Amino acid sequence: MKYFLTILAFAFIHLSFSQNCKYIFLGEVIDFHDKTPIIGATIYIKNLDKYVTSDVDGKFRIEKLCNGEITLVISHLACVTKTQTFVIKGDMAKTIALEHHIEELNEVSISAKAVKKNTVTAQESVIKSEVLKKYSSLSLGDALKEVPGISSINTGNTIVKPMVNGMHSSRLLIINNNVRLQDQDWGIEHAPSIDINSANQISVIKGSGALRYGGDAIGGVVVLNPARMILKDTLYGKTIASGQTNGRGFSLSSSLNKTFESGWFANVQGMVKQNGDFEAPDYILTNTGMQSQGFSINGGKKTFESGFEVFYSFLNNKIGILRSAHIGNIGDLVDAINSQEPFVVEDFSYDINSPKQEITHHLLKGLYYKRFKNFGKLSLQYDYQNNQRFEFDVRVGDDRDKPALDLNLQTHSVMADLILDSNLNRKMTFGLMGRYQNNFANPDTGVRRLIPDYDKYDFGIYGTSEWVINGKLTVDAGLRYDFNRINAKKFYQISRWEERGYDTDFSNTIIETQGSQYLTNPIFDFHNFSSSAGLKYSLDDDSYLLANYSLASRPPNPSELFSDGLHHSAARIELGDLRLNQEVSNRISASYNLDTPNLLLNVDVFYNRVNDFIYLKPSGIEQTIRGAFPVWEFIQTNASFYGIDVSANYEFTNNLQWSNTTSYIKANDVIEDKPIIDIPAFNTNNAITFSKPEWKSFSASLKSEWVFEQNEFPDFNFETFIASTDETILVDVSTPPPAYHLLHFYAEATIPISKQTTLNIGLNVNNLLDTNYRTYLNRLRYFADDLGRNILLQLQLNY
Repeated sequence: MKYFLTILAFAFIHLSFSQNCKYIFLGEVIDFHDKTPIIGATIYIKNLDKYVTSDVDGKFRIEKLCNGEITLVISHLACVTKTQTFVIKGDMAKTIALEHHIEELNEVSISAKAVKKNTVTAQESVIKSEVLKKYSSLSLGDALKEVPGISSINTGNTIVKPMVNGMHSSRLLIINNNVRLQDQDWGIEHAPSIDINSANQISVIKGSGALRYGGDAIGGVVVLNPARMILKDTLYGKTIASGQTNGRGFSLSSSLNKTFESGWFANVQGMVKQNGDFEAPDYILTNTGMQSQGFSINGGKKTFESGFEVFYSFLNNKIGILRSAHIGNIGDLVDAINSQEPFVVEDFSYDINSPKQEITHHLLKGLYYKRFKNFGKLSLQYDYQNNQRFEFDVRVGDDRDKPALDLNLQTHSVMADLILDSNLNRKMTFGLMGRYQNNFANPDTGVRRLIPDYDKYDFGIYGTSEWVINGKLTVDAGLRYDFNRINAKKFYQISRWEERGYDTDFSNTIIETQGSQYLTNPIFDFHNFSSSAGLKYSLDDDSYLLANYSLASRPPNPSELFSDGLHHSAARIELGDLRLNQEVSNRISASYNLDTPNLLLNVDVFYNRVNDFIYLKPSGIEQTIRGAFPVWEFIQTNASFYGIDVSANYEFTNNLQWSNTTSYIKANDVIEDKPIIDIPAFNTNNAITFSKPEWKSFSASLKSEWVFEQNEFPDFNFETFIASTDETILVDVSTPPPAYHLLHFYAEATIPISKQTTLNIGLNVNNLLDTNYRTYLNRLRYFADDLGRNILLQLQLNY
């Protein structure tokens, strides 16, 4: 037996040494985009526990290899680490491509609150996650006011629509996780269907600076991006809980993320908010509560070379409208304007009664992308949105619980984008978009439909390019074409049809006559061209200039074309116009940016000429079975907008800093030589912040918000006869409220709980002095003051 074992051992040794382990692996590490060699890459051979390095030609050599598998881990500074396995069958040579230019934000600070991207020529600002967390219980419109030049147009304090340099609604595109939001954004009282807790970062582009999203962004683009995926095996999340005194409300938001080194990922996020009646300094704002629930689910696999993603979000909002804002006729409006307090002031309640809104929004998105060596990246996306809107008027009898407005909007979109980035000095992007949209206006409301049924078809194609001329100068340019078709079915009262002269211009659209109404089928086609061009020039290491020109073209939306009747939530009759043309905007802008150790400064200036600008204008009084109501009519004119936005941050010491944002805009009706309605007044915000990182990352700031009176406004006042008093009265719907000054306080600290868990505690006091004020851009300013003091305590647990 001993001799047998000895022979067996010698046989094994002989076989081991007879195996050919003299094979050579020749490798070459190159840039994925342009195939240039990557020098000094580290290659770790797992099987041998050995390292080699690429030479000046990007090449490396591994010797004395046996047949079988070999696993290499290739890494380099500013590259994505790559793990790759090869099967050795003799000598072999392989080329390994690394992504040498990781896509980063490449941001520089502009203020303590917002940062500016320096890789584009458009005026763009970014709000980061550490700022967004303060707005967990508030709205998108509230958060965007961190950026100079961004204001809001409100219906109370819960319906907040963002406004960029005087533009809002259909002129402002909102992109949520690369999906253009479709939620009937035509109404001033229609807030974006967005849960701000689902965003990790928000970019604001002033003007038409993002052609890939659409050519009709006359006002700008707001882009909400989720958190970036981490390519490692980890599980992390956060929970934010807050409570506030004004409205006696609470908010709870939580998210959980799971990622894998292989690229697989999944995350889920949910939110619930509730507020009761809010309060002005002197009284309760009856029926202003809000309830909101939402969640989102995201999952897929993302690697550098390819990936896919599936995303779904749900949001439901129930919003009360100030009870005193519901007027029965023009006499009520006159009395409300002349009264110092709301007509209806009741005890605090969490009940939400009519007038109110209920909005439900579903969004589903699927995305696939693939990168090709020495070429670029191709992305394909499909998304579906379903937006259901109910608006409830104060009604009696059997119709008490029936909505006065019932709209369902469904949208299907497909997109293809191709990025050519093999030449690092010249990046080009091309894209196609197709969209189908159906709006159904439920006729069972018992109220004449304000917006008709319609089908809408959109097609877009675009191309952009960015050139790095030299170390100081970068230029970019883009061109886009969009085709839009609206195919509507609408009933018109014959008297209204003839009053507006449609019997002459649109008689061919009449399908049939039903009593005192025409059933019509108007079809509109719009051809829209958009473009942009700009440059960035570095003056020195601390400063640079941006200059940009953009052309945008926006077709009239269905509300502007077809509105015909009493808009109950606005308490006015709104009339569209079938003759409206598309708006055409020519915008010129420039920016100066300075970044020194103590001073950060950004100055944006712009001029925007909008031909055929569409807006609502009071045009008289109309008697209905419910009483007399003001009539507002969509009209067109040529308008000019120009202004300046300034953002500055100065550090006195490492612990003390001052920040300022200031905005001024002026807008004129060029044809009638008068101001444009609903333009924000001059405003300036100053804040002093004290920070002490060693005190649990403690910081505290006192902010001054000063809004001047808007002295430039159109006089749309009108006279009306009040039968009950037998007199003619001037109805002042134009005069803005006085200027106001508010103080706000914010403090926070972060306490370590464990190695991987922290607790952030934030205290926010808005309107610190409980000041009475009304804002020009709040539609409910006729009826009540704005919010009084609000103390908000927020806890954020990161784990």
